[in-house]
Amino acid sequence: MILSGREIKRRLDKDIFIAPFNPSQLNPNSYNLRLHNELVVYEDEVLDMKVKPTVRNITIPEEGIVLEPGTLYLARTVEHTKTFGCVPMLEGRSSIGRLGLFIHITAGFGDVGFSGYWTLEMFCVKPIRIYPNVEIGQVFYHTIEGDFDEYQSNKYQNNQGIQPSMLYKDFQQYLK
Repeated sequence: MILSGREIKRRLDKDIFIAPFNPSQLNPNSYNLRLHNELVVYEDEVLDMKVKPTVRNITIPEEGIVLEPGTLYLARTVEHTKTFGCVPMLEGRSSIGRLGLFIHITAGFGDVGFSGYWTLEMFCVKPIRIYPNVEIGQVFYHTIEGDFDEYQSNKYQNNQGIQPSMLYKDFQQYLK
């Protein structure tokens, strides 16, 4: 079951944490998350799953920045979320999708126990100007049935910013 906006609000600071929280961003069954002013792009011509990628940081100015098709932009949310006892999921807002901007390629599924900023995998169909602090996506919450183990990760848990792929760590683990 998906939690209603009222239930999200009731659970705030109990098993759902959103900081900063703004009541105007609460929807009937989700909470809007804003785009931070930081972007990361990969600099490697070919991305190798076994190698730590080289990245370049970009700051989105107040007047915005134009994203170009064919480039993957990693971004993050302004809001830090922490969830216990339910499963967070991320989707783009429909108004953003209707402009041809995807905010996640495959990683919209969160895990029970996740704590951190959401890393966005942004890709656009045609050039688009984006701005910091725009409400870009929405987090919604599913209940979870049965016994579960909370999310543990030496890669993405308790992140402090944009998280490029750390898949290379999986390969290092296999070599041990």
